[in-house]
Amino acid sequence: MTAADTPATPATLDTIALRQMLESGDAPQLIDVRTPGEFETVHIPGSSNVPLDLLRAHRAELTSHLDEQAVLICQSGQRAAQAFAEAGLPSLRILTGGINAWQAARAPVATGQARWGLERQVRLVAGSIVLGSVMTSTVFPRAKWIAAAIGGGLTFAALSNTCAMGMLLAKLPYNRGPRTDITTVLRSLAEERR
Repeated sequence: MTAADTPATPATLDTIALRQMLESGDAPQLIDVRTPGEFETVHIPGSSNVPLDLLRAHRAELTSHLDEQAVLICQSGQRAAQAFAEAGLPSLRILTGGINAWQAARAPVATGQARWGLERQVRLVAGSIVLGSVMTSTVFPRAKWIAAAIGGGLTFAALSNTCAMGMLLAKLPYNRGPRTDITTVLRSLAEERR
């Protein structure tokens, strides 16, 4: 399959439509692309955790285990859109609004150890660096350039729909959660398809 075969905009499902599919017995495969820590905190029952970085590194192996009508899930929809672009399967769909919308609709979730979401952590770290550098610039004027660098990074993150700070934070032990390697994920996906 080439990039030309993959539509530029993925199909989406809202929470209501996904709930109806799950309740009807015509359940699609649910693929949650958030970090293992985020997944452990809260996820849709029956979903499989295939972190975005694992999908990037093992695309060919993973896509052969995905159902044609799989639904990608993340926190808000952004990482699921990245996963869609990287997976190369035109039939994948994205849950509109991600787990945030699912929880807002009071749909059933499985919960574990509470953690802050990755997007919230990025806001905390970026905001703290900007605040600290602006305050420091009252004594050391050149410190303002640190705030400018963070602002430039956030602008680039928005334009490119990537987040280097988020990728770095995802690697912290706090965000890792249970070990998720390619062998474990493939075994889980194979068992799910039976």
